[in-house]
Amino acid sequence: MFSPEGPSLYELTRQALSSVEHGYDLLAAKFDATPFRTSDRLLTAVADTLEPLGPFDSGLDVCCGTGAGLGVLRSVCAGRIAGVDFSAGMLAEARLAHPGAALVRADALALPFAPVFDLAVSFGAFGHFLPAGQRVLFSSVHSALRPGGTFAFPLPTPPRVGSAAYWTSWGFDAAMRVRNALWRPPFVMYYRTFRLADVRARLTGAGFTVETLPIRSLGAREDGSPRCRLVVARKGLDAASPAL
Repeated sequence: MFSPEGPSLYELTRQALSSVEHGYDLLAAKFDATPFRTSDRLLTAVADTLEPLGPFDSGLDVCCGTGAGLGVLRSVCAGRIAGVDFSAGMLAEARLAHPGAALVRADALALPFAPVFDLAVSFGAFGHFLPAGQRVLFSSVHSALRPGGTFAFPLPTPPRVGSAAYWTSWGFDAAMRVRNALWRPPFVMYYRTFRLADVRARLTGAGFTVETLPIRSLGAREDGSPRCRLVVARKGLDAASPAL
């Protein structure tokens, strides 16, 4: 599961018993050697699905971590690209990998940008936000986009009920809830709080119009449904940013 360059069990335990911010500071130098880093296959598939939706000028990677999503922005955006994260350690790694990107340390729930971006993306971060936080996050992204701008992110199809992946995600979330009930500071990371129907409603409530596109290169399940969808949320040309 982890490469030899990845974190030790002791290092992972330290992270799990820290706050989200400090935990990622601790893990930053070895994060890209863990399975938590978004795979190159998924990044390439998202870039390929995004490209026909452009052209895009400026792009923002929300909760950019070590910068895996910045490569997607670089491939589909003609203008400047930026990333935002609250972990100084993760941003330090992103600066090494993407020296040309504008990287900002900030809370994604209160993005410090005027509406200047054509495209915003995010990869693998939504489990760190409880449902109420997701609403604020989507409104914050909406306020950073130009009228007509796009917010896009991949959303895998949930595992089938009773499958190994289903029980793994259920068990992980249960363990995290027990951990957060017994230990402070909390470490918010849940896999089962980001369902498509809820996401669509929260995006719509933030002022977006929403569609989903199959990410075809990632294949389909036995019933023909895509293994992963690209959620495409667009800010209206005459939309005002809703209050946070």
